[in-house]
Amino acid sequence: MKQFMDKDFLLDTETAKTLYHEIAEKMPVLDYHCHINPREIAEDKKFENITQVWLGGDHYKWRQMRSNGVEEKYITGDATDREKFQKWAETLELAIGNPLYHWSHLELQRYFGYTGALNGETAEEVWNLCNAKLKEDSMSVRNIIRQSNVKLICTTDDPADDLHWHQVIKADPDCDFQVLPAWRPDKAMNIEKPEYLEYLEKLAAAAEMKISSFKELKDALKKRLAYFNENGACVSDHGLEYVMYVPAFDEEVERIFADRMAGKQLSKEDELKFKTAFMLFLAGEYKKMGWIMQLHYGCKRDNNTGMYNKLGPDTGFDCINNYAPSSQTADFLNAVNEAGGLPKTILYSLNPNDDEALGTILGCFQNSDAIGKIQQGSAWWFNDNKTGMIKQMTSLANLGLLGNFIGMLTDSRSFLSYTRHEYFRRIMCNLIGGWVENGEYPNDMKSLEKIVKGISYNNAIRYFGFELDEQ
Repeated sequence: MKQFMDKDFLLDTETAKTLYHEIAEKMPVLDYHCHINPREIAEDKKFENITQVWLGGDHYKWRQMRSNGVEEKYITGDATDREKFQKWAETLELAIGNPLYHWSHLELQRYFGYTGALNGETAEEVWNLCNAKLKEDSMSVRNIIRQSNVKLICTTDDPADDLHWHQVIKADPDCDFQVLPAWRPDKAMNIEKPEYLEYLEKLAAAAEMKISSFKELKDALKKRLAYFNENGACVSDHGLEYVMYVPAFDEEVERIFADRMAGKQLSKEDELKFKTAFMLFLAGEYKKMGWIMQLHYGCKRDNNTGMYNKLGPDTGFDCINNYAPSSQTADFLNAVNEAGGLPKTILYSLNPNDDEALGTILGCFQNSDAIGKIQQGSAWWFNDNKTGMIKQMTSLANLGLLGNFIGMLTDSRSFLSYTRHEYFRRIMCNLIGGWVENGEYPNDMKSLEKIVKGISYNNAIRYFGFELDEQ
């Protein structure tokens, strides 16, 4: 029997061990999509206790605690941090087969030197150990990033954001890694939301102009795109219900926008026409600017109305949406391509049943503009587990070129989440190593090294054009 999460954790073959320990383990981390707060990097924040690091804002853990019957006061309520940690430890003990079990223990091993198992009985020991370690200067936010070998981070930023904290970080000579903004214009697109008109006022103020038409909205977005570009951004990201394609003439889109400005209730068809026009416009701008377009979709959000009203979004009440018509995804990409050419595009579906459809869509729009111009993104959110990662990479290998895959991202709000790159790399090396040992790919270490280094780090540098050296 193997030891619990030892040095060869998830590595089943000698080839897998070689690929991981001699190649993947040594590669830096490029985190091109996450949700961490740049202010905490700028201020080099230190956390008071492990609950603040682990449970503050982590809806992955909150969901599991609710599944264990934990009262909300111990999750998002007014219980003490020690009480919340105890409830999490008691929950984690039952999470056999869940990626949170592996992630949590990787974090305990790598950052705190704890190699035991966290449960209700060991919670006090782990609490004291972690809190003592967090007092050390080595556990400030910047030093956590450094010891994780992270070279570049892309945060997630609204078009109306002034990017102040990114500017502070860039001007600080002591910050020896890059932190770049990434454009996330969901609030400008979500015309159906009750707070939409209020948001437009905020965007108009940031763009220093009025917004009373769709044309003026596009002009305001252009101004903010230029501002983000000046501040180092080259990546966009969109959170969509699905990649829709319901085209409309300009006049109809203007009528839809005017109706919303007048406070009228829009039909679902009008909403989709507006969002299609919005996305077509921005995709064209990204192409002109040489930006990358990321499309995250397949999520049905805020399903528990009572808890949404109490806690707001991103608190653990979202689920996979199984409605994502591949025909509309293909039609949207084709329309962008016909209008002026597709930008580099990364497609992520939360529904793992979409993997094969995505794999075939990619092949319709690849060309010599870039290697792997259209990417299937890493297994995302509910899928960034062992099964989901294997499925995503196997599907991509079957239908595309796995060797050009741009690899893992944290998609996290936690500074300890960089161990997810280790988790991914172990799974990736085990998958590839298994193919080699099964005689499905030659034991050609030069080619294997190129593939593993590429998926771990180098492919993303090339794809995004970041000013970093390949390894």
